[in-house]
Amino acid sequence: MSPAFLYRNMSEENEAAMADNRPAPQLNERILSSLSRRSVAAHPWHDLEIGPGAPAVFNVVVEITKGSKVKYELDKKTGLIKVDRVLYSSVVYPHNYGFIPRTLCEDNDPIDVLVLMQVELLLLNSQLFLPGCFLRARAIGLMPMIDQGEKDDKIIAVCADDPEYRHFNDLNELSPHRLAEIRQFFEDYKKNENKEVAVNEFLPASTAREAIQHSMDLYAQYILQSLRR
Repeated sequence: MSPAFLYRNMSEENEAAMADNRPAPQLNERILSSLSRRSVAAHPWHDLEIGPGAPAVFNVVVEITKGSKVKYELDKKTGLIKVDRVLYSSVVYPHNYGFIPRTLCEDNDPIDVLVLMQVELLLLNSQLFLPGCFLRARAIGLMPMIDQGEKDDKIIAVCADDPEYRHFNDLNELSPHRLAEIRQFFEDYKKNENKEVAVNEFLPASTAREAIQHSMDLYAQYILQSLRR
C-alpha cells in the first residue's frame, strides 16, 4: 500500500469525522491543567504517600543510584531532581540513596535513606535506575552521622520487593564488611571538599523506626502549622 494512498485515506476519514461533528480528541486533563497553571505537577516529597506500613515499611524516592559519582538532590521548590555536584573524591555511592516522602528532620529536609538491593534489578537499557523513581523499603538500622557539626542521620534499609533482601530485618544480618564499606564512603566522600563528617556506631532497626516516626510527626506538625497561617 503506497504512502499516497494512506495519506488520501486518512484525509477522507478526517473529513468524514468533521462532517459527523465528532468531538476532537482531548488533551490529557493533567497536561491542560499544567499549561493553564490551575495546578502544579506532583511533588515527590509532599504528594507521594509514605505508605500504610510506615515506619517499618515505607516508600523511598531514589535521588542517587548505586555506582553514581554524581550527587543528585531534590529541589524542594520545584520537586525536580537536580544535579548538586560531582563528587570530589574517587568514590561512588555504594547503594541507592534517597529520602522518605512526608517526613521532616531538624535540618528542614526529609529523612535520608540508603537502600540495599540487587544491582541487576536496577538495569534499564544498560543504564542504572533513573533518579526520581520510588520503591518500597524496610528499615533495618540507623547510621548516626554528624555533617559539618549538624546531625544528618541515615536510615539503612532494604528493598521490600527484592527477593534477595526482603527477608532482612536488622543490621546484624549484613556482613561486617558491608557496614564498613557504608561507613567508609560517608567518612571519605567529602574529604576533598575540606568538610568534616563523623559516623557513629550503627543502631538497630527499632531505633530506625523510631527516627522515621519522629520525622513523620514533625512533618505532620509542619503541615498543621502551615494550614493555620
